[in-house]
Amino acid sequence: MDTERRVQTMCLLLLTAIAAGAALYFLSPVLIPFVLAVFLVYCLTPIIDLQMQYFRIGRTAALITTVLLGCILVILLWGVVWASVSEMSQHAGEYEQELVRLLDDLAARVPVEKLGVEPEKLKSAVSVSRESVQMLAGSLIGSIMSVFSNGMLVLIFMIFMMAGKRTPPKPGTILEQLESQIKSYLVTKVLVSAATGFLVGLVLNLIGVRFALAFGVLTFLLNFIPNIGSAIATLLPLPVVVLNPELGTVAKILAIAIPGGIQLTIGNVVEPRMMGKSLDLHPVVVLLGLIFFGMIWGLIGMFLATPIVALIKIILERIELTKPVGKLLSGVQS
Repeated sequence: MDTERRVQTMCLLLLTAIAAGAALYFLSPVLIPFVLAVFLVYCLTPIIDLQMQYFRIGRTAALITTVLLGCILVILLWGVVWASVSEMSQHAGEYEQELVRLLDDLAARVPVEKLGVEPEKLKSAVSVSRESVQMLAGSLIGSIMSVFSNGMLVLIFMIFMMAGKRTPPKPGTILEQLESQIKSYLVTKVLVSAATGFLVGLVLNLIGVRFALAFGVLTFLLNFIPNIGSAIATLLPLPVVVLNPELGTVAKILAIAIPGGIQLTIGNVVEPRMMGKSLDLHPVVVLLGLIFFGMIWGLIGMFLATPIVALIKIILERIELTKPVGKLLSGVQS
């Protein structure tokens, strides 16, 4: 009888997951700003508490200063990315000339004709025109604008959530467990990502890489995507570094090796020690969560995937019939 109930529960869970996925996809215009606001509130609540505790100011004043600080920070980040993308499109001609020069050197040193490749066709195939780069930059700016387009709705959700007075959840309850683990994860992730972005941006700036500040900002943002984000952030400066004629060979190697070392050290040594077992998710589950929420919610879904999957795991572990599924998400075999 117990086995039959478990089978029925698993079937219902599967049907519920399919229905929930469809609902998440079709309701994304409303759910994405709401969920994003919830997690931003968890990140900003400690700042409000610190102001009330150490500066002895009221909750309303602390809320206003925190919201203003958050808005200023978002505007600054957006301004850095916008200015860097615009400047990058203006230097497209220089990058094209440098790419052609590198191809000429390659053709002179390597007999590409013997491999059945004509140098002129190779140039035409990989040459990047100014117009195409400008179109790519416009597309990137449009993608970023779409992310920030719901900013006002997110801000409204955040203000109402933080302004509402509520009693803290009782210790030992599922709500208290959800809140403590997600808050611990988000605060730690913000600090670790900020440190990583600062170090990467500082190193690139000292080496002399163009758009170092923008790459630092992108490293901070991409670090919220587990595993994949750090790899993308490490490879992003590669075209700018390789095609910069002002950098020597040693500087180009250092511009890739040092940020990569920073990502590996922080991602594999510092972050696990700070995180501990705050989420306790199997790496495969994290990857599947990234794929699933990336499919239905795009880039924002990849940012929110890990804490959402952690919430699901905690809820499943607290229900007797679904406890084996929750343990499976942690990599524990029941």
